[in-house]
Amino acid sequence: MTAVPYLALIASVLALLLAYYFAKVVLRADQGTELMREIGEAIREGAMAFLRREYRWVSVFVAAMFVLLLIVPIDGRPAASFAYLMGAVLSSVAGFIGMRIATAANTRTANAARQGAAKALPLAFKGGAVMGFSVAGLALLGISINYLLWVKWIGVDQAFQVVAAFGLGASSIALFARIGGGIYTKAADVGGDLVGKVEAGIPEDDPRNPATIADAVGDNVGDVAGMGADLFESYAGSIVAPVVLASLLVPVFLEGDSLASNFGDAEGLLMYPILIGALGMIASIIGALFVRGREGRSLSGQLHTGQYVAMALTVVFAIVGTLVLFSGSPTIGSYELSAPIFLAFTIIVGLFGGWAIGFTSEYFTSEHFRPVKGIAQQSETGPATVTIEGIAQGKLSTLPAVVLVVAMIGLSYLFGGLAFGEAGDVIGLYGVSLAAIGMLAVTGVIVAVDAYGPIADNAGGIAEMAELPPEVRGVTDSLDSLGNTTAAVAKGFAVGSAAVTALALFKSFSLTAGDQVFLDINDTAVTIGLFLGAMTPFIFAALTMSSVGRAAQAMIVEVRRQFAEIPGLREGEPGVKPDSRRCVDISTQAALREMLLPGGLAVVLPLVIGFIDVNALGGFLAGAVVTGFLIAIYMANSGGAWDNAKKYIEAGAHGGKGTDAHAAAVVGDTIGDPFKDTSGPAMNILIKVMTIVSLVFVPAFL
Repeated sequence: MTAVPYLALIASVLALLLAYYFAKVVLRADQGTELMREIGEAIREGAMAFLRREYRWVSVFVAAMFVLLLIVPIDGRPAASFAYLMGAVLSSVAGFIGMRIATAANTRTANAARQGAAKALPLAFKGGAVMGFSVAGLALLGISINYLLWVKWIGVDQAFQVVAAFGLGASSIALFARIGGGIYTKAADVGGDLVGKVEAGIPEDDPRNPATIADAVGDNVGDVAGMGADLFESYAGSIVAPVVLASLLVPVFLEGDSLASNFGDAEGLLMYPILIGALGMIASIIGALFVRGREGRSLSGQLHTGQYVAMALTVVFAIVGTLVLFSGSPTIGSYELSAPIFLAFTIIVGLFGGWAIGFTSEYFTSEHFRPVKGIAQQSETGPATVTIEGIAQGKLSTLPAVVLVVAMIGLSYLFGGLAFGEAGDVIGLYGVSLAAIGMLAVTGVIVAVDAYGPIADNAGGIAEMAELPPEVRGVTDSLDSLGNTTAAVAKGFAVGSAAVTALALFKSFSLTAGDQVFLDINDTAVTIGLFLGAMTPFIFAALTMSSVGRAAQAMIVEVRRQFAEIPGLREGEPGVKPDSRRCVDISTQAALREMLLPGGLAVVLPLVIGFIDVNALGGFLAGAVVTGFLIAIYMANSGGAWDNAKKYIEAGAHGGKGTDAHAAAVVGDTIGDPFKDTSGPAMNILIKVMTIVSLVFVPAFL
């Protein structure tokens, strides 16, 4: 058993080595023409400058939380503060590495598209895989080191609360990175689309548009750095939650003795989540090597090959690893783990449940299926009907997502119980927490496929701005359309795992609080908390959408001003260039300013409610998890559907570009921008941040 954390260390190092190898492959590729290099450099400078400024702002919050964890009477002081800091630092490093390579891959992908999709696709994937395996590798590395340091080597009291603090550090970076990046990218996107495409009638990514560079920068800060921080937090949380839950369940098995030195066979329950993380990492590494460009095969099939290989290997590895770790039906206290194979089944349930949620997201957001085609059809009667149909399809998409999550919870609870026979009620939620690891076991590949999207999108913009032949833009558009769908799939994985992980963290919160928390709906405090919690995701969505609106308004004013005041800009006269730096600065300032209130809300609210009444906090968390999950699915799928309906029309359906139908679809896409890239994706972080803050601080509340 003691070899498991070391296996995880080895797996994380292998993932980081693969990221390094892919980075070398990307950097060796040709960047293309001098103009392409110039455009790529402008995007890279803007993206890295924003990231550095964002991290400086967030570091103030991290420092404040570090001090708070030192002075507030919580379990595991002062070790929890340093674990928190490690989670925040590693998440930041992953974002920095991923951003650097993604902004290098975009020009190289555009240049490779001159030779066809078979050359461009694997290069874009490798650029995304650097982010994917940096995220997964550093997260698993941090968890392994924390487990070894605090549990095995030092043996601090309440060591598992310290491990939870690592997850809180990752969540802090994820929350602000997702909100700030989302506000940045959508301010530029909305402003550029409304003035450029609708008012001026020029193509998307036209070099005459002052917001084009800012839009390209935003794709990276929102969909690479923001998304990477999101899934770093999701992956770390999916492993931390069952480890903490198992540590709280051990006293039940050992009849009150919770000393780490007496865990005995129960230690396998603590290390099992880490084992699955390590095995899933190895499977992801192998799967990523299968993504290669081939002529004559569908782009979607080629891109998803690595994910399917990784999933199949994870199933095999989980079964074998479970049987080896729990060989001999170990006795844990008065309970016997009589059928450990059922624990492997919880992993498989989560793995395929996550894939199924991703598929439903693809169904509602891909132009190959009825929902997007229906939205495109509605464009013939104007933007109002496009908006109505997009909202309807987004809300309808919550039905299969909820059914799948409920099925996952039920099956994993059942399998967790069957592993222990009569101890099912005690261990069932441990099985549920394992399902979240199953969903994110192949995180390296999931993030790689997702980060591929903004690289392909940037490649299309560079092809347009560098005035490459139309057939090159056709290749990049096909890659970009696939990227929109893969992004929706990754969001499905993230939000589905958030719901399951939050449930496990919620149970850990209840066990930590002990007899002082009674989540009885008849209790007035619980009812009050339930209503406050159900309201919070709506307020959070409103704040982030209003932030995008204000930032976009400033961008629209600036783009209009430049078109009006710079002679020859709208007409595209030779030598006339827009002031792109001004637009980049507008998005940067707006994102940094606007992210503070909604980001702070996620941390402050549970602290305030917890110090007033811990039962109200329990109700608050329950309400927030349910409504937050539904809003996240609805907003992400509505936004993705509007986006691909626009691209479906731009490909020639319903009259193509320049028609009234296209203008209506652009309006729908503009509405959907903050839905799918700001408010929706940030929702899954919100519910986990509030839950893990409550878990870490519950001793102080009591």
